[in-house]
Formats: sequence, C-alpha cells, structure tokens
Amino acid sequence: MGIDVAKAKLDLARSDSTSALTFSNDAEGIAQLIASLKGLAIASIVVEATGGLERALLDALLDAQLPVALVNPGQVRSFARGIGKLAKTDAIDAAVLVEYARRASPRLAEKRSKNQVELESLVTCRRQLIHVRTEQTNRRSTTTSTSARGAIDAVLKTVNRQILELDRKIARLIESDDDMNAAGKLLASVPGVGVVLSATLLAELVEIGTVGRGQLAALVGVAPFNRDSGSFKGKRAIRGGRTSVRGVLYMASIAAMRFNPVIARFAQRLKRAGKMNKVIIVACMRKLLSILNAMVRDGLSWDQLNLVKNP
Repeated sequence: MGIDVAKAKLDLARSDSTSALTFSNDAEGIAQLIASLKGLAIASIVVEATGGLERALLDALLDAQLPVALVNPGQVRSFARGIGKLAKTDAIDAAVLVEYARRASPRLAEKRSKNQVELESLVTCRRQLIHVRTEQTNRRSTTTSTSARGAIDAVLKTVNRQILELDRKIARLIESDDDMNAAGKLLASVPGVGVVLSATLLAELVEIGTVGRGQLAALVGVAPFNRDSGSFKGKRAIRGGRTSVRGVLYMASIAAMRFNPVIARFAQRLKRAGKMNKVIIVACMRKLLSILNAMVRDGLSWDQLNLVKNP
C-alpha cells in the first residue's frame, strides 16, 4: 500500500485495486483509514516524509501495529521517473508508492517513545534557531542604520535566550530517560563529542548501536559510493543521508581531529598518505561514527575501548 500525504487529505492506493481511496488528514480521517485496513494481510505501507504532515498518520499506523515505512520523497520521485511515471497527481503518487513498496522493500519504521519524539522536536527547533541567529548576525554586520541594528540586537537577544532554554530542556529530557541518559553518557565520554552531537544522535539517528557501521554510514551520508563504468574508474563520493546529523558530525570531527588521540592519529596517517583535506575529514567522520556505534552497541565508555587502552 501507498499513502500520499497532503495537508488536507490522504490518498490510499493498494496493490489489489486500481482506484485510490481518499481520507481527511485529521484524527477522524486517520481513524477511518486504519479501520479500513483491519483484517487485511498487509506486507508493507509506504508513506513519504512530508515535512511533518505525515507524523500523526505514521504514529497512528505504528500504534495499530501495522507495517509502515517512511521514505525519502526524492528517492520516490527518481523511482517514478525511472519507471516512466512522469505525470504527478496525488492518486498517481500513491500508486507509485505501492510500486516502490513492492520493488524496493524499504525498511519498516519502529515505534518511538514519547521522549524520543519530544527530543527530536527540541533538537530540530534548536537547529532552526541557530540558523536564524546566523542569518541575523550576518545581516547585522552589513547594517549601518542604528535603528535597524537595535532591532536586530533585540531579535538576537531573544533567540539566544530561547536557545539556552532549549539546551536546558534537552538536557533535562535526556536525564529523565534511563535509556537515553545511559547512551548519552557513553557518547559524551568521547573527546570531541559534545552535548549537541550527543543529543542529535539520540534524536535523529535512533538506529545507532543496532545496525552495522556500513549501514549507519550510509544512513548519515558518509559512505563513499563507487562511480565506475567499464574501464572508467571514477572518484568515489558521498551522497544522500541525513543532512542534519551529518552537519553536526562534521563539526565534531573537526574538533576530534585536534583533541581525540585516536581520530588525530588516523587523520595524520591519511595526511601522510597524501589524501586531500576533505577526504580526510569525511574519513574521520566515518571512523568517529563507527566508534560511537560500537560504544552504544556494546555499552562501553571511551576508556573501555581496546583501541584506547591499546593504541
């Protein structure tokens, strides 16, 4: 099944039917949709990520213990072009999602705790406020009007206060949850890993510690992909992944290359081998992520790792 999500409605397409059903995108409509699925042998329900409009539907489907996968809309659009579906309507999009579910077999979503949902909202809001602060700071540097500068300063003061308040709420939320608190302490024990990266991983990379390092690197977007054809051997490059996680991991890796002995030695070895600076940074991001994944998986702090005890 495929469900196309819009602000006002939901279009449901099924592999055993050529017509789509439409429901309102509210509590009543979602309840009606789920009721229509009862008693059916469902292999997979695919829903596109739609900027948060899909969250209520996704949570309701998971609460009903239905097999649902949340997928990247860009990948689905590329898939649609690949199978010759150039037209785009809500009903067509829902039918494309059915075909995508059948051919791609996307990974099913898992029910998240209330604290995980809240943490993701807080981390997202904090990131958005950081973006606003950066914009206003850059605007202030090019503003000559005293009145305009005063207005920008007032905005910056409010934004800074809200960021500090969010930091306190994020810390309290993590401390109140036993699982997140334990994982957060393990992550924070790593030189170069601060509270921002720790909270971002707990909120937006819930797979950490449960999947292999290669799969996790691909999820974040730090896994290099081949670009070969015949005798041509192209330069491998990273692509895709979770941009918000990758951005925070990038900054943490820059710090780790200076203050984390394991990552620093690794970076120096790559530099002596003649690797480009960007290649070194991405490799350090991938190695740091692999270490963090192993720590959460095995429940080990930084000082308990063999690569730290036996450098």
